Amino acid sequence: MTRPSLSRRTKAALGLAAATLTAVGLLPAAVAPAQAAPPGGPFARAGEDYLYPRGELSPQLRARLDRAVRDAMKKAGIPGVQVGVWLPGKGSYVRAFGVADKRTGAPITRDMRFRIGSETKTFTATAVLELVDDGRVRLDDPISTYIKGVPNGHHIRVRDLLDMRSGLFPYSMDNGFIHDFLSNPQRVFTPKELLAYGYRHPNVFAPGTKFQYSNSNYILLGLLVEKVTGRSVRDVIEHRVLAPSHLDHTLFPRGKEFPRPYPHGYTNQTLSGKVEDSTHWNPSWAWSAGAMISDLDDLKHWARDLATGTLLSRATQAERLKVLPTGTPGAGYGLGIVNVNGWTGHNGSLPGYESLTIYLPEQKATLVALLNTDILYKGQEPSTVLGTAITQVITPKNIWGLEPQR
Repeated sequence: MTRPSLSRRTKAALGLAAATLTAVGLLPAAVAPAQAAPPGGPFARAGEDYLYPRGELSPQLRARLDRAVRDAMKKAGIPGVQVGVWLPGKGSYVRAFGVADKRTGAPITRDMRFRIGSETKTFTATAVLELVDDGRVRLDDPISTYIKGVPNGHHIRVRDLLDMRSGLFPYSMDNGFIHDFLSNPQRVFTPKELLAYGYRHPNVFAPGTKFQYSNSNYILLGLLVEKVTGRSVRDVIEHRVLAPSHLDHTLFPRGKEFPRPYPHGYTNQTLSGKVEDSTHWNPSWAWSAGAMISDLDDLKHWARDLATGTLLSRATQAERLKVLPTGTPGAGYGLGIVNVNGWTGHNGSLPGYESLTIYLPEQKATLVALLNTDILYKGQEPSTVLGTAITQVITPKNIWGLEPQR
């Protein structure tokens, strides 16, 4: 039975998710144990290492990571997960655990693609910063220079949008949007329709004065890219970000397409609060804030490119890394990039899927995790539960952790 009203679902403390939606209830996901490995080649195995040549971690460290991942999955009710850890001088750990389909019990496999939610923001922001390097956009220009009709747009800078300090109300927290989306998850939204939900509300603070995670910022940045280049933001990201970084399995979908193989995704962001399969929900509602798809190998390479500024000038990358406080201890947000206790990158969430792609510059370490649920555990993103457990093992002095919302 559909409840007559919706109660706001607050995401993790930093709010680093494409889907800052309101949903009813938080039903625990079924706990899915790591699956036994079926016969076949290494790309068909679940629960077994896929080892890079001469690059495996020690058996002791792998065993500790196995326990950490399984314990996090059990605690947070994560059906399936891919995990990649790369530690220079020590080796790599790449494994798949659990199920890709709770109905059939089919295992997560090494070669699956996932929806990556707000990690899309790292690609959108990079496209904007490339235009800054080209001299076609200036960080301190008001957004009204490029896009008309933005509330207080004469005072909101491009920089404010990138670092989540615009003060614009997040469209994905508007009750009308939430109802419209969850009533018809196949609906195709235009960027202007999305922004209109947010524009119903007054701005929540003066630009540049506070941090608030808002998808509205990154929908506007997608429109900015299109206005300046005369091309779709999808095409700009494909040609100027994905191609030079050689991310051949990453895409900005045109609709709800989801290249195989992929796992099913499970969410309780529904009108009833019951857990549903959201695999083929249309991601148009997240557009340049959260619609993209990728895989473990691509995100491994992207983690380093993002953190080291491979596609940007040194000056622009330096601006990107000037993270500002978010209000969560140890966590800062920059120009489409997060720093949590030294780990640099981003996480992502949208109904049914979560991701985490981070890089620790001082150790040149990389961690990527891909999950097929977004159901919170005691107010925490399941990707945070997993990321905390893994970093406690591999980098105990630099733990990825975000406080849960109360």
